[in-house]
Amino acid sequence: MMQKLLEIHEMTVSKKQRKIKRYLYDMINWDLKAICIFGARGTGKTTLMVQHYHEKYGTSEKALYISADHVFVVSYGLYEIADTFFKNGGETLYIDEIHTYPDWTVELKNIIDVYSDRQVIVSGSSTIELKKSKSDLSRRVVYYELKGFSFREFLNFGSGGKFNACSLNEILENHREISLHIKEGRSILKEFRNYLEYGYYPFFLEGKDEYFSRLGNVVEKVIFEDIAASFNLSQPKLPVIKKLLWLIATSEPFTPNVDRISKDLGISREYVYNYIEYLERAGFVINVRKKGDGFRSIRKPAKIFMQNTGLIKVLSEKTYERNAGAMRETFFANQLGTLFELTIPEKGDFIVDGRYLFEIGGKNKNSDQIKGISNSFLALDEIETGFKNTIPLYMFGFLY
Repeated sequence: MMQKLLEIHEMTVSKKQRKIKRYLYDMINWDLKAICIFGARGTGKTTLMVQHYHEKYGTSEKALYISADHVFVVSYGLYEIADTFFKNGGETLYIDEIHTYPDWTVELKNIIDVYSDRQVIVSGSSTIELKKSKSDLSRRVVYYELKGFSFREFLNFGSGGKFNACSLNEILENHREISLHIKEGRSILKEFRNYLEYGYYPFFLEGKDEYFSRLGNVVEKVIFEDIAASFNLSQPKLPVIKKLLWLIATSEPFTPNVDRISKDLGISREYVYNYIEYLERAGFVINVRKKGDGFRSIRKPAKIFMQNTGLIKVLSEKTYERNAGAMRETFFANQLGTLFELTIPEKGDFIVDGRYLFEIGGKNKNSDQIKGISNSFLALDEIETGFKNTIPLYMFGFLY
């Protein structure tokens, strides 16, 4: 058993690894005994674990990488593999794609409890299943979510940039000075346009030609595998969910009219609410509610955005020019939505953390809608540098 697993291990860890590390690498406390890294398919979780393996071990005597969806792992069993490896002197077991293994939470609990002096680092691509497991494993496992590339990471990985992340306050107060440094020696607006189309998922580094077909495969897998299994949905219901996702992707942005959606899709209002929730929990969409509505609108967001701009491109097949408004607002919601609370105001496009008001637009957008409102800003595309409360939109891609 171990000989075969060691062969699989070597096949994975011997592949050429990137020297640059994702933003999350330095945020993880790698000394913890049980760690779970979760996030959307294709964001680089495997690479993160293999990089840690090489940095700390570099030998399979002390650390072993396995993938829970491999036939040998399923045949032998997670606990049996961990038991054998740890009894033979192993210190750290990396388990990739753990959500694919049947009843994985039970076996992982047993591994952690029996071998409390050893380390287990797991990853999973089904954000639904991994988030559901928190209630069972929260006292044993520390969870870290890996998001897709920020614009900053896109520049660092794709064109050799060496930019550090900025806080929101640094961007609001010093955006002009920072932008002058960022744009020096590069066509920053062209690179930002490229990022909006194909920069969120790291697999563009392996070739842009196949980027959209790979992303399309990710969409199919999440709908027909993750959503189907997690919510116990029959196959006839899945194309309806896919059509709802397409409706959202082709709008700019999507303001949900539940009655109309119900009629167009031929499903009840209750199913509409459920499917919107499933899409959010699967990491496909960002639901943003109106300021001040609180729990009254918990099931009906004021606006629904795609989770990232790459999904808009692959699902709508629209060019940037035909979909600029949706692309811009989606970028802003994506880059700030996981770090801050976003709400929809009466005037403007977004309120961040109940404090800052933002209007999003192109270079000709004026401040009429937010004039006279304190802590209000224009986040504009197609400008390289800003002035006072007018900030280049791309700068909000430097938050992580």
